[in-house]
Parts: sequence; structure tokens; C-alpha cells
Amino acid sequence: MSAHREVDEAEIKRLVETIVEGIRAKDLETLRRLYATDVVSFDVEPPLQHVGIEAKMANWRKAFTFFRDVDYELRDLTLTVGDDVAFGHAFGRLSGTLENGTATKGMWVRATFCFRKTDDHWVVAHDQVSVPFDVASGRAAADLEP
Repeated sequence: MSAHREVDEAEIKRLVETIVEGIRAKDLETLRRLYATDVVSFDVEPPLQHVGIEAKMANWRKAFTFFRDVDYELRDLTLTVGDDVAFGHAFGRLSGTLENGTATKGMWVRATFCFRKTDDHWVVAHDQVSVPFDVASGRAAADLEP
């Protein structure tokens, strides 16, 4: 890997770490800076897509309302980095203490990130979160672990 690619990969890893920290802090302003203004997000809850930074932030805001304290864990991040686009995938788990005081360990999901380099700075241009499901029953397989 070239030195330039190593620098870009390190920057993207820091960006992802900052996303994790922003989620744990429920810090919408930090998260806002990490996404493209035209981000398209395919999340686990309706609608099928959230388009634009305001829709992405509204989705995070809604998720944060359920938690008194929130944690986010990301495992097995793998990145492929080009000159001005990159992608990665990992397993993620949102957990914490709900507003009613109940602790939840959450469930593992599959996460895919697409990054775009604009003005020498990486941002998330697209993300997708999915839950495996049993085809026969149509039910989520929420008990799987990486």
C-alpha cells in the first residue's frame, strides 16, 4: 500500500472512531460533520432510505431518545481505499440503558460504509445497516454474534 493510501486509510479509521464516539456521546453536531450533506442512509427502520444530512440526523436523534446512556461497538472493520472513494464493512451493536432504566445489550447488525473524499477530507456518503433474517419465518435473526 502506498504511503498516500496509508494516510487516507488512517484518516478514515479516525473518522469511524469519531462516529463511534459521537454515538456514545449522543453528539449530533459531531456526527453531522462526518457525513456528506447529500448522504443516503439505508437503516434498519423505515423508511427504506434516509436522504440528506437532515434526515440522517433526525434518524440519530430519534434513536437517541430511547437511551439514557448509549454505547456502540464496532468489530472487524475492513476498508478498501481508492483515490477519492472508499468503502468498508463491519459488525455494529447499539446498546445501553434505556430511558426507563432497563439495560439492553442490543443486537449485532451488518454495517457498510461508503466514503467520499471532498476538498482533501473524507466523509460518509452512504451507509447501510442490515439485520439477517430467517427466510422461512420472515423473522429477524437478532441473536447472531460475530
